[in-house]
This record gives sequence, structure tokens and C-alpha cells, in this order.
Amino acid sequence: MSHFRPHPWHGLEVGPEPPEVLNAFIEITPFDMMKYEIDKISGYLRVDRPLRSSAQHPALYGFVPRTYCGERVCRLAPAAKRGDGDPIDICVLSERAITRNEIIIRCRVIGGLQMIDRGEADDKIISVLDGDYMWGNARDITDVPAVLVERLQHYFLTYKLVPGQRSQARITSIYGRTHAFKVVRAAMEDYDAKFA
Repeated sequence: MSHFRPHPWHGLEVGPEPPEVLNAFIEITPFDMMKYEIDKISGYLRVDRPLRSSAQHPALYGFVPRTYCGERVCRLAPAAKRGDGDPIDICVLSERAITRNEIIIRCRVIGGLQMIDRGEADDKIISVLDGDYMWGNARDITDVPAVLVERLQHYFLTYKLVPGQRSQARITSIYGRTHAFKVVRAAMEDYDAKFA
């Protein structure tokens, strides 16, 4: 048994059945008013910035270990010039409130948002908590109420907004599980190419 904590990005498994069932390392809960993100060197969470607006994240948010948004992910987003150089982002829907971050959640991929931020591919994979009593049977993004997807879109398009400035982010498409699987596979391949 190791006495050291594995790095959440490099030391955890991508999931038990990728690209369908993944592990998500949670950085932010819907109750957080700070933007936390993984410190790529230490593996600990750090405060990226306080959220400027009153908007709260509508779902659990984090990343998929051993993924990387690079050249292959960028090819799936024609409007992007490059990948954002981070692990692939993931949102996890859960009926029950999960108020802790820095946890690993097993989740089932149902779709995603193709987001371009400052010319970089910055996809947001959408998933459900595996075994969740309300959302656990969802297999595609069409299986959840459209308002949930609208809330995710609104959050990602507005949480960085500064009054009087235009958003640098845009969502170019909403996609179902088939395309989401392609994005996850591409991110796994990008990770292997970058770090293996």
C-alpha cells in the first residue's frame, strides 16, 4: 500500500469502462462560490478565482483523469485552433446533494457541450452519477430535461463575464453520447501522446 496520495490527473484511472463509465475527480460543487482547479504540479486543489457573479454551478464539476485536451480533441471541434491543454472537463448530475470536492465519482457519459474559449477546444462532458436513483437510467443527453442542459450552457457562457465586456466563450454544439465517446477517446489518446 502506498503512503502517498496519487496525483488526481496522472495517478488515478480514467474509469472502469471508458469511454462510457468514467471516474470524475470533482473540483467544484454546486455550493461553491470559488472556482477551484487542480494544481497541475502538486495535484492539490487551488483557488483559481472567486466567482464574480451570483451564478452557481448547476452540477458537480471536475475532470477525467488521464485525459488531455490536445490535437485529437481539437480535430473534433472545427472552430477551435487548439486544445486547452487541460484534462477533459466533466459535469456530473446527481439527485442527491454532494457537498464535498476532491472526491472521485464513478459516472456514466450521456453527452456534452462543444465549447470554444478564446479559440481553444474546451468541451464539457455531461454525465450522470452511476447508480443514481433519479438520473442513473439516463443513457443520452435527450434523457434529461432540456432545462438542465440550458442551465449548464448558461453557466459556462456567463461565469467569467465582466460587465461591459463580450464573452470570449461560445458553445458551438450540444452532442449526445456517441460524439461524447469520441471526445473522451480522443482525450485519452491525447493524454497518451503527451505523457506516455
